Amino acid sequence: MQKVAQAARVPDGGDQTGKASEHHKRSAFDALTDKNVRTIIALENSAKLATTAGERLAARVATFCGNMIFVWVHLAFFATWIIYNTLSGFVSYRDPFPFVALTFVVSLEAIFLSAFILISQNEEKRLTKQRSHLNLQITLLTEQENTRMLKILNNIAAKVGAEIDDDPGLATLEESTRPEKLMDQIDAATSAKV
Repeated sequence: MQKVAQAARVPDGGDQTGKASEHHKRSAFDALTDKNVRTIIALENSAKLATTAGERLAARVATFCGNMIFVWVHLAFFATWIIYNTLSGFVSYRDPFPFVALTFVVSLEAIFLSAFILISQNEEKRLTKQRSHLNLQITLLTEQENTRMLKILNNIAAKVGAEIDDDPGLATLEESTRPEKLMDQIDAATSAKV
């Protein structure tokens, strides 16, 4: 693995300015990504603050239920219940086979756990929808920026007398994307497959 990492490195020829330049690029990149990471964390934290106490409780319960500790606790509880109620004939209260009381307790637990999990999933769905909307907005802005840059580059090429390719696809790329038209195309294509 270390050989792969060494082979992937680009030799700098021992040039100290190359190392300084690479360090500057990396620190600028790190600063930019650090800012982005902090922004995303702030967005996530503000989304968490917008949840109710019940939603936070449901998320904690759902997280615990998705843990192996939950399985082991239940395994120990069920084994203890079955052994206690099977082997101890001298106790005043017994839940004999088929363990109706145990079935009742487990059924109640399943009802509440499913409610907690559904609440947690609804909250996660809301956050996912919000992130998806944010991604769509960023993608649309990026597309608009790219379209604008293509137009600017085309104008620069025309002014300096550079040869401009007569590719019809280039002219299409210079047009602004209309999301509603794309959605119509997607709907038409997906309904045709059904």
